[in-house]
Amino acid sequence: MRALPKLALAALVAAASVAVVAATADAAADPIPITVLTSDFEDGTVQGWAGRSAETIAHSTAVAHGGTGSLLVSGRTATWQGPSLDVLDTFEKGTAYTISVWVRMASGSDSARLSVERRTGGVASYDQIVGNTAVTSGAWVNLTGRYTLATDVEFLRVYVETASTTGDLHIDDLTAGYVPALPVQTGIPSVKDVVTEFPVGAAITGAEIVTEHGQLLTKHFDSVTPGNALKWDATEPSENTFTYAQADPLMAFAKANGLAVRGHTLVWHNQTPSWVFTGADGQPMTATAEDKALLLERLENHTRNVAARYGTDIGVWDVVNEVIDESQPDGLRRSSWFDVAGLDYIRTAFRVAREAAPHAKLYINDYNTNVPAKRDHLFNLVQQLKAEGVPIDGVGHQVHININWPTVAETKAMIDKFVPLGIDQQVTEMDVSIYTGNSESFPTPPADRLLKQAYVYRDMFALFRQYPGEITSVTLWGLADDNTWLDTFPVTRKDAPLLFDTRLQAKPAYWGVADPSRIETSPSPSSPSPSASVSQPPVTGSCAVTYKVTGSWPGGFQADVTFTNRGSTPLTSWKLAWQFAGGQQISQLWGGAHTQSGTAVTVGNVAWNGSVAAGGTASFGFLGSWTGSNPAPAAFTLNGTACTVA
Repeated sequence: MRALPKLALAALVAAASVAVVAATADAAADPIPITVLTSDFEDGTVQGWAGRSAETIAHSTAVAHGGTGSLLVSGRTATWQGPSLDVLDTFEKGTAYTISVWVRMASGSDSARLSVERRTGGVASYDQIVGNTAVTSGAWVNLTGRYTLATDVEFLRVYVETASTTGDLHIDDLTAGYVPALPVQTGIPSVKDVVTEFPVGAAITGAEIVTEHGQLLTKHFDSVTPGNALKWDATEPSENTFTYAQADPLMAFAKANGLAVRGHTLVWHNQTPSWVFTGADGQPMTATAEDKALLLERLENHTRNVAARYGTDIGVWDVVNEVIDESQPDGLRRSSWFDVAGLDYIRTAFRVAREAAPHAKLYINDYNTNVPAKRDHLFNLVQQLKAEGVPIDGVGHQVHININWPTVAETKAMIDKFVPLGIDQQVTEMDVSIYTGNSESFPTPPADRLLKQAYVYRDMFALFRQYPGEITSVTLWGLADDNTWLDTFPVTRKDAPLLFDTRLQAKPAYWGVADPSRIETSPSPSSPSPSASVSQPPVTGSCAVTYKVTGSWPGGFQADVTFTNRGSTPLTSWKLAWQFAGGQQISQLWGGAHTQSGTAVTVGNVAWNGSVAAGGTASFGFLGSWTGSNPAPAAFTLNGTACTVA
C-alpha cells in the first residue's frame, strides 16, 4: 500500500564491496520526506472531511492538538462511522505513504483505528493502516502507519473508526507523505542464488508486486505466499459467492515472473466468516449431526473451489493452519471447527484438497513447533492421520521468533522430530523480531539489535541448509520492514523483522543469509545479550516482578508479567500468585497455566519454561476483563515467597 512519483537516487545505492557492520534501520542517511496532505483545522472549516454515513462532521475549538481548532465527529450510530477524507487524486499506486493523525475521545474511552476504503468496479475493499489503539478523553493519541495503494481504484478514502463504542471523537493534525524511493540494490548477491539447497520465498500482499517492491521480490526470491488473499474471508465472504480480486493480481505477477506459489490457507480458525459456523436455523453451530454435516459440506465446497482455482500454478497448499493447542490434554485447539466436527474437519480438508489439486503437496502448518509440548502433539496428530490414510505430505513450521528465542538446538530438535515420519518439512512464515518482550518499544531499531538479528538469521539458515532433503522451502513472512504484521501484533510498535529495511535496502540480517563473513564476528555464548531501553526490576529479595498493561479497551485489557529469580539456586518449576484489587478476570493466558478463584490468581509454568536459572527470568501474558477500574496487583509471591514489585 502506498504511492507517488519517485526521484532517482542511484548515487545512494550501497556498493556490494562495503563491509557490513551494525547498522541503523535505513540505509540512506537523513532522507527528506515529501508531504502531500495536511489537515490542521485552523481555518475554521472541516477542510474537505466528511462522514462515512449520517454522522455529523464539524469544526471545533473545544480541544485541539495543535493551535486552536480540531474536527469533531458526533451522532455516530456504528463503530465504523467516522471522519473520512478523499485521497483518490493524491495517492498514487506504488508509493509508500506514512499517514499520521491525532485522535481523542470527547468522553469515555475506546480503541481507534486508521483505515482505508477503496473501490474497484464498484466493489469495496478495506485496508487497515493502524490497528486498535487505546484512546481516551484525557489526552491526544497518535495513530501512525504506512500505506501503499497496489491496485487501480475509482474510490479511495482514509478514515478513522473505533472498535467498541459510538462516542463522539476529535481528530487533528493529519499529515501524509512519503520518502522518495531508493533504487533496489542490484550489485549485491541474490538470496536465491546463494541459498541453493531449497527455494527461498516471501509472503506478499498487493504492495509487494508494484514498483521497487516487485523488483526486490523478483531479484531475491524463488517463491511467494499470498499472505491473506487466499484465506476464507478474502475468497468466500458470503456463502457460495467466490471472489479472487485480491489473489488474481498476485498470481498473475508470480506466473509472469516465474515464481512458485505456496497456497495459504484453506482452513483456519481465524479470518473465517461467521456464516460458516451458523446453522440452518440461524443459530451458532453446536456438535449436532446436522450442524456437523452442514459444516463439512461448506468446507468441501470451499476447498474444491479455491484449491482448484489456479490448477498447477499452486504447487503447495497449507491445507489446515494452527490446529494444535498444547495447553489441552489432547493437544487439539478447541476452535469452532473442532467443537462441531472433531478431527473430521481436518480429514475432510485434506481429502478434498487432494481431489481438487492432485498435483499439489499438502501441508499442516503451525507456530511454536520448536516448543517440545506443541511439537510432540503435532507429531502425534500427523502420525495418527497418516496411519489413517489422510494425504498429508508435509509439516509447516512458521518460525516466528526473536533475537533471543529459540536456540538453534531447540530448532534442530524440531526438525529432527519429524524426520522419522518420512514427510517434507518447510519453514513457512519466518521472521525475527528485534523485541524480546511486549514492554519494549524503539523509535528506530538499535544497531545492536540489528546485529544480533543478523546472527540469528545466519545461524538459522545454516541449520536449515544442513537438511536439504528434509527442509524443502523457507519462506519469510514479508518482503521488507515497511510491511510486517509485527508492527501491530502482539502490540503496536515498529518492528524490523526481515532482511530488508523500510526503504528496501539490505540490512545486516540480509548479510547473515547472503554472506555471513560481512557481519561482525558473533559474540561468545557467554556474552550478554544486547540490552534494551526498558526498566529492570530492582536487585533485592529472592524474586522481582514487573507487571505491565500493554493494551486497554472498554471492559478489557492485555498484560505482560515478567519475574526474575534473584535466588542463588535455579528453579525447576514455578508458581507466581497475586490478588486482583479491581475484580479483574483472566480470559486467556499464554506462556503458563493459570487458575483463578475470585480475585486470587496463580500462574504456573508449562512443560517448556519451568527451568529458570539463578538471575534468569520467565514471562507470560494474558487477556483479561475489568469493570470500573483496572489497578495493578500490589504484591506477588513466587513459590510462596514474597517478591519485590518493580
